[in-house]
Formats: sequence, C-alpha cells, structure tokens
Amino acid sequence: MRRRLPESLARPSLQVELFVLANLAFLSLDIAVAHSVNRFAEPAEWLPLAFSLLAPWVLLVALWLDRWRPGRQGRGRTLGLAVGWGSVAVGVGGLLFHLDSRFFAEQTLENLVYTAPFVAPLAYTGLGLLLLLDRTVSDREPEWARWVLLLAAGGFAGNFVLSLADHAQNGFFDPREWIAVGAAALGLSTLLVATVSRPSRGWLRFVIGILILEALVGLLGAWLHWRAILASPMSRPLERVVYSAPAFAPLLFPNLALLAALAVAAARPDSEPGVLSSVEGDQAG
Repeated sequence: MRRRLPESLARPSLQVELFVLANLAFLSLDIAVAHSVNRFAEPAEWLPLAFSLLAPWVLLVALWLDRWRPGRQGRGRTLGLAVGWGSVAVGVGGLLFHLDSRFFAEQTLENLVYTAPFVAPLAYTGLGLLLLLDRTVSDREPEWARWVLLLAAGGFAGNFVLSLADHAQNGFFDPREWIAVGAAALGLSTLLVATVSRPSRGWLRFVIGILILEALVGLLGAWLHWRAILASPMSRPLERVVYSAPAFAPLLFPNLALLAALAVAAARPDSEPGVLSSVEGDQAG
C-alpha cells in the first residue's frame, strides 16, 4: 500500500477529483457569505449550501472505494457520477433562480448587472462536468486533457462576465478593476487556443507563464478586496465581509490556473502522446 499510494496520487484524474472535492467544500463558505446578504430570504438558497456540505463527503467515500477498496469500484463510480450530476443540476438551477430575481421580469442591461450574479452558480456545473469527465474518460486518453482545458476556459469565460458585471456596479471607479477583466479575457483566449492547437514545448511554457500571471492577478485582486473590506466603516467584521467587495471572488483566478496547469502537465510533449503533442509525433510513435 505504501508503494502504490504515491503512484495513485500522481494520477491526473485523482488530482482533478481532489480539486473538485476541495472546491465543492469551499463553495459552502462562499455560498454562506453570498446568501447572507439577504439572510437566506428564499428557502431555495439553502440548497447549494446543503449540497456543498454533503457532496465532498460523498465524493471522499467514492474516492476511497475507487482507489483503495478493490472490488467495490462500481459503487464508487456510481457515487461519483451522482455527485457530478447533482452538481450540474444545482448549477443550472441556481442560474435560473438568479436570473429570475430581476432579469426575467425585465430584460435590461441594468437588471443584468444589478441582479444576483447569474453566472456564479455555474461553478457547480463546471465542477460537476469535471467529475463526470473523470468518471467516463480515462486520463490516459488524449481527449481527457483537451476537455479539462476546455472546462478551465469556460471557467475563465464565467470569470470574465463576473468581473465585468461586478465592477460595472460601481462604474469601474478604480481603474485597476479593469485588470481582472483583461486577465480573464487573456486566460480564456489562451486556453481556447491551447485546446485546439498542437503546440511545441515553447508554447506550453508560454501557457504556463500565462497561468502564473493569472494566479498573480488573483492574489493582487484578493489583496485589494480584503483591503477594502478591512477599511469598511461597518462596525461588525461579518458585515464587512458580507456587504463589502466580494471576499473570495479574485481567488477564482489562481483556482482556474491550477486546473489548467493540471491538464497541461498531463499532456506534456515529452510524455506519452497526448492532446497537446503533434500529429506527426503521434504517427512517428
């Protein structure tokens, strides 16, 4: 068991599932803060919180059955698929619920900006799709890395919309708020190109460089947001977190950069032929 554990942990599919597990757990804190703005006025707002509190434990059991309980992989796969589909459903339902708050009543740009963040629940959908991918496609297949990169690109697309809509609420009062919009657009375009291209080793280093830049942008944004939170005139610490700049939103940048880096690492040109290696290299091998 001691010899097999490091090898198991090195599998890209397990790394991605641990990524999903950690994100689902963290979303419970994010949801608790976000829905505290209206004190969970609607009963449906408790659903994503309950799911984020329960799903990581179910996924942990699934991983245990899959990796370290031979003969019970079928049960683990079923539990993993159930968490994946449940996460997709929570995300799509949250999207419709958020849009129904104002935008469905009157389709205006103002209502789209000032309504509940309609793209935010799609984080659940993205995590669910990642889990379904991991449970249906082997990480040894070239398509696995391609789909992970595409889902990371989708995350940057959502981050672009969130950054644009959130900062539009104050009219981009601070010019530095445009950094997040530009960084999200750069991450989206870079990953889309990486998904469809078969680049050289130099291109992969460039992609990693962009991902490092995205992570740094996120850390800068987190520092600026928390500085605004600490400078808030509100007396109670919880009120400062709930009603000031979104405390955790900038962390989506390093989070997505990590996910994309896992896909790039799994598709290195000097490893087995994969999604990012050249067609000629595949044929020669």
